[in-house]
Amino acid sequence: MPGQKDKLFYQELLDTCLTAGQLMIEGGSEMYRVEDTMVRIAKSAGEPDPRVFVMPTGIFMSIDHGNYCQSILVHERNINLELVDRINSLSRAFAAREITLRQVKSQVFKIAHGGFPVFPLWLQTIGAGILSATLMVMFMDNYDWVDFPAAAVVGAIGFVSFYYFKRFTKVKYLAELVAAMIMTIVTVGLVRLFPAMIIDNILTGALMPLVPGLALTNALRDLFKGDLLSGMGKICEAMLTAFALGGGVGIILKFLGA
Repeated sequence: MPGQKDKLFYQELLDTCLTAGQLMIEGGSEMYRVEDTMVRIAKSAGEPDPRVFVMPTGIFMSIDHGNYCQSILVHERNINLELVDRINSLSRAFAAREITLRQVKSQVFKIAHGGFPVFPLWLQTIGAGILSATLMVMFMDNYDWVDFPAAAVVGAIGFVSFYYFKRFTKVKYLAELVAAMIMTIVTVGLVRLFPAMIIDNILTGALMPLVPGLALTNALRDLFKGDLLSGMGKICEAMLTAFALGGGVGIILKFLGA
């Protein structure tokens, strides 16, 4: 039977690896990258045969030839590649013996409990507005420059709406549906005030910050790597998001007769 010291070490290793993997999934990482990071931490700690099974909604891991097994659920999945890079960098620093396992655990848990800085909402909103306007120019071959500021305003309003509705509902797709409806209402109002504007141009740009482009990209990468379950799950998640956005736009356009 393993000693008390071994139990504490294995529990610490499991907690560190699982929390690191959870944070990477929440930041939008691919599943194979999550697995690689967790295995690197475990092997660098002296565990010869770590076994990891990663899905978008949860992680299972066992060490010490299966004597210690634990799982963790993942409820939130956003886009924060800086967070993914931070966790990956910690694992590589530990593998290079630059820091200890205790330091890795301390940093990972600090990040997990809100110790990782994020951009303020006002800056994210400005970014969403700029992205909406510039992507409208990229995707729409025929547009008027009067649509450029309108797409920025509508995109910013939609992002803020999504941000706040997501905080008050556990259904992610409901927040996307409501945000799309709000964007469509604002767009229709602007077009009726300024008839020179074109609804299609404005909405095409404004919806882009909420379109699941990264999710689709990661899904394809997981499929190519052989993670079929994770890849198909992410494709379904991206499709549900697309249906929510399209449904929100369609409902309002049908209701208002625009």
